[in-house]
Amino acid sequence: MSDSWSSARGASSAATPRRLLESAHEQLLLGNLDDHRLEQVRPLVRESWVRSLRGRVGTDTAPPLELVSEELEEYRLSHPLATAMAMIRALLLPGSSEEDGVIIAVGDQAGRLLWVEGDRQLRTQTGDMGFVAGANWAEHAVGTTAPGTALTLGHSVQIRGAEHYNRLVHPWSCSAAPVHDPETRGVLGVIDVTGGAEAVTPQARLLVDATARAVESELMVARLQARKDAPRTPAPRARPKTTARARLHVLGRDRARLETATELEENVTELSARHAAILLMLTVHRQGLSAERLSELVYGPDVSPDTLRPEMVRLRKVLERTAPDLVPESRPYRLTTTLETDAHDVLSLLDRGAHRVALTAYRGPVLPESMSPGVEDFRESVRSALREAMLTGASLDVLLSYAEIPEGQADAEVLRLALEMLPPRSPKRAALVSRIEKLEAD
Repeated sequence: MSDSWSSARGASSAATPRRLLESAHEQLLLGNLDDHRLEQVRPLVRESWVRSLRGRVGTDTAPPLELVSEELEEYRLSHPLATAMAMIRALLLPGSSEEDGVIIAVGDQAGRLLWVEGDRQLRTQTGDMGFVAGANWAEHAVGTTAPGTALTLGHSVQIRGAEHYNRLVHPWSCSAAPVHDPETRGVLGVIDVTGGAEAVTPQARLLVDATARAVESELMVARLQARKDAPRTPAPRARPKTTARARLHVLGRDRARLETATELEENVTELSARHAAILLMLTVHRQGLSAERLSELVYGPDVSPDTLRPEMVRLRKVLERTAPDLVPESRPYRLTTTLETDAHDVLSLLDRGAHRVALTAYRGPVLPESMSPGVEDFRESVRSALREAMLTGASLDVLLSYAEIPEGQADAEVLRLALEMLPPRSPKRAALVSRIEKLEAD
């Protein structure tokens, strides 16, 4: 099996020429649904394009990132397909998974990718368009794709190159099949194989279909065994968590926004600069901080910890009203409930090579007006990580987008790199040269 992907080169004879697909796509976007070129597009693809058009799906935007960090990990562990991942890997990536020439992705019934594994180089390339765990690849989010369209139609689907509605996905091809609940037949998720022409051969579709059926059979066997082994006395019900989700927004905001949700309600609280700095520091330093160290990070080295204590009392009162689980413990000060931040989301995306999505998620510096030493250090670490990723791994169009945000506008090294990457006759070269010359003159 380790050679099956590499030996199955060549797309199916049913493939429509790329130029025709691109012309038909342009006519669709112009509203010319009766254009003769659209009649030459496969009906499955054409109908999906029309659904995407009517749903106002973007054609050049990365998919939304809906699950991140601990939230993603917690959801993955509880998902029904988690127990089937070993089988999926064995059937689809039996060789050296980092060199198999394809990527496998497993998503939930809503189209959100939960696992993205396989060829390391391909994962770096596809991560740039947002093909990462946590991103939503449903048809309503990103248009025609194998995983999204398979979920929409309820059966296996192959999408080749320019058949994708989103232009960012045109370099890739994919086969996907939904996984159904073996008893209710409801959709549990989707299995996808993405790569080059080898990912859309008839053999690839058969293999993805067979894997989905094998997973369904395994789930049924596991359920029957669990019922057989289940104790006769009912297990006690677990107490629900008070705070199901907590998220701190600090990018590009002088006053942080705290979003919390319980089983019954959702709350949004705007925090003062001091309270935002305290919560952010406790999130960055999850192991906990002494009163002296937290005071240094929030106020500076020359301020007594006694200044911190009344602020902590006020913060506790704010949190007790909306998210009592977030009230910090003392000695040391630490959070006992996971608090996610949009800044950590950006760092996580950069680590996964999703440069385009990370740049989209970056709304600006961390608490830009804060003068707390700890906030300033974290602000600089996020900025530096973003810049380094742009310089070392971003594609040309992502690098050019970075050059348009405040952090990149006056960065001569970024502009010079973009100039080197541009084709010799690109009309964008003149503007870059002018910007570089102006920076050097200043």
